Amino acid sequence: MRAFYDDLGEAEWTRLESSPRGRVAYEVHRQFLERFVKPGDHVLEVGAGPGRFTFDLARLGAAIDVTDFSPVQLDLHRQLVGDSPTEAAVLSRELLDVCDTSRYGDDTFDVVLAFGGPLSYAFEQTDDALAGLMRITKPGGYVVASVMSLLGSWRYFLQAATEDMKVVGEDANDLVFETGDLRHSQTVHVCQMFRAREISDLVAQCGGEMAAMSASNWASLNEASVLEELEADPDRWARFLKHEIEACAEPGALDGGTHLLFASRKL
Repeated sequence: MRAFYDDLGEAEWTRLESSPRGRVAYEVHRQFLERFVKPGDHVLEVGAGPGRFTFDLARLGAAIDVTDFSPVQLDLHRQLVGDSPTEAAVLSRELLDVCDTSRYGDDTFDVVLAFGGPLSYAFEQTDDALAGLMRITKPGGYVVASVMSLLGSWRYFLQAATEDMKVVGEDANDLVFETGDLRHSQTVHVCQMFRAREISDLVAQCGGEMAAMSASNWASLNEASVLEELEADPDRWARFLKHEIEACAEPGALDGGTHLLFASRKL
């Protein structure tokens, strides 16, 4: 997947601003993150990409070690963040695979942030990867992460999933639905997708306590024209975002977005 993100380039920066749906997802992520980062926190950002959430971490008063497994994304981060006041909050930039955090000592960071789904590329090493993130987090600190959502993505990308099924066959499609593993498909974006209950089990297995979960979207997955109408009125948009963020955290909505957000507290 390194080549995928290298090729993606600046599109990774615009992903959360190019559509109303993306702007809602960004706001859900931003407000979720704010609950777990306080001024003075030492944060490891895993899969930082070009720096979308680095700006938010700096605004919250964090000191940030920035990492990504794509050298292209890390270079973009240097360009986009380097010329801004946010650069003062960046302690370091390094290439890092989420599956290998051995360079960091135990109990190093107040918060480890892994937005953008880096855990969704760990596949058979997912348990070890999350356990590694928990290991380097201080007791009482948080791993805040997102992964790709199986059911929400199936709902949103149903047409593409149906076309893929025609190519790979019903048996392979059943395997995707049963396992969340897109290596059984023909998609170019190969990742592991999850159900909310699987993430809850994973956090418990890795010695964490689930502090919060959220879908990345709920009502905002479709109806782009309706979202554009709401966004044109600042008051209506603010009210919609409030309701949407509350809805995304409801148990019945957790599997309804394209991503699952979660915060795991280290015991």
